Amino acid sequence: MNVISPKLATKVRTPAESALIDAFVSRVGDLPGDAEVLSARDNALEALKINGLPGRRIESWHYTDMRTLLRSVAPFDASVEHKSVAPLLDQSAVLSVANGVAQKPAKIEGVRVEAIREILGQGIAAHTLQIRGDDDTIGQINAAYASDGWGVSIADGTDLEQAIELQNLQPSGQSHVRFPVKIGSDVKATIIERQIGGEGETFATSVSHVSIADNSEIVWVIVREHTDLSTQLSQINVTIGENSKLVLFVMNAGGKLVRQEVHVDVKGEGSDFQLRGLNLLGGETVTDVTMTVGHLVENTTSTEVIRNVVTDKARGIFQGMIRVAQIAQKTDAKMSCNTLLLSDDAEFSAKPELEIFADDVACGHGATVREIEKDHLFYLMARGVPENAARGLLVKAFIAEVIEELENEVLVEKLEDILQSWLEKHA
Repeated sequence: MNVISPKLATKVRTPAESALIDAFVSRVGDLPGDAEVLSARDNALEALKINGLPGRRIESWHYTDMRTLLRSVAPFDASVEHKSVAPLLDQSAVLSVANGVAQKPAKIEGVRVEAIREILGQGIAAHTLQIRGDDDTIGQINAAYASDGWGVSIADGTDLEQAIELQNLQPSGQSHVRFPVKIGSDVKATIIERQIGGEGETFATSVSHVSIADNSEIVWVIVREHTDLSTQLSQINVTIGENSKLVLFVMNAGGKLVRQEVHVDVKGEGSDFQLRGLNLLGGETVTDVTMTVGHLVENTTSTEVIRNVVTDKARGIFQGMIRVAQIAQKTDAKMSCNTLLLSDDAEFSAKPELEIFADDVACGHGATVREIEKDHLFYLMARGVPENAARGLLVKAFIAEVIEELENEVLVEKLEDILQSWLEKHA
């Protein structure tokens, strides 16, 4: 006797759900992997069938109702043409994926790279298509359809003078890529992850699993430049070893519907996690940054600073959860989310949370929402600065310190260029 899940029996699929689920039959023959990988894909798809796209009743998606927001899904199209993109920093080693297919890789001393298509085809990677839980919609979709990406392994003691740039280029259509990165001990490296769209309608997911061993210093920069026709769902999962430091900088500068998840486990004593986020939201777009940080051992630190600029009818969300385990005494964790609204129709929802089971900790969080100070605007305009330029200067002042914390001056200049382009269009 067939047993129908109560969820399936009571919930009618949306057109987007049907498009995601029904495409599997026609796509599965083109996806890499052996029988175990296929089984993992089947499990991911089954979870998506049972749970569907999340709505407001799912706590972690409460502010981003995918059943309502995702009206359609761009189809797969292997014929989509793409153009190469110059790296953000000159001399960077580029590992590019275009329309879901890994391109010719750069050679990097001390670094081993391998295309995900090859890894999945070796029959040893089924366990890498892991899902975080029933509410892991990004993981479910990506595991079911992941076609390519780059696996990166950085050897112990490597000090990379050149940055590694991971590019996910999606001019139009649909793609699902993965970036598993294993970083050894005593490593110093800068990794730039660029999510770039084109002029066509897109639907793309990207999942990264990053492990950082002991005594390493890593800067990871995520820059998202999509159009108002793009849906982009991304997730980065990180574990940090003993006495290691990770600075994660996230810049969202485009996309009709964006969800960026950040999940970090601070597993090594003496380790430090720094998140700096910058959301530039205009038009009628929706951008959601959802973060969880788990402090799992004693004597660890983390600081998360999110700055948001929202105009037109855009809507933004930040959900941040810091969890401190009972064993994690001497934890020092701080989180702040500050928002500047530039129009009456703009919205931003902030939900910072602490979940603490230890008693010897220093933890705190806060959130603010404000408009441009009229006195400041008048001051600049009274000295001959045009209103649009004056507003731009005040916005820059609000977010400049977040960008300038990065120690690489050239990288700061490139990010400021992206900011300036956005301001010219929206502010």
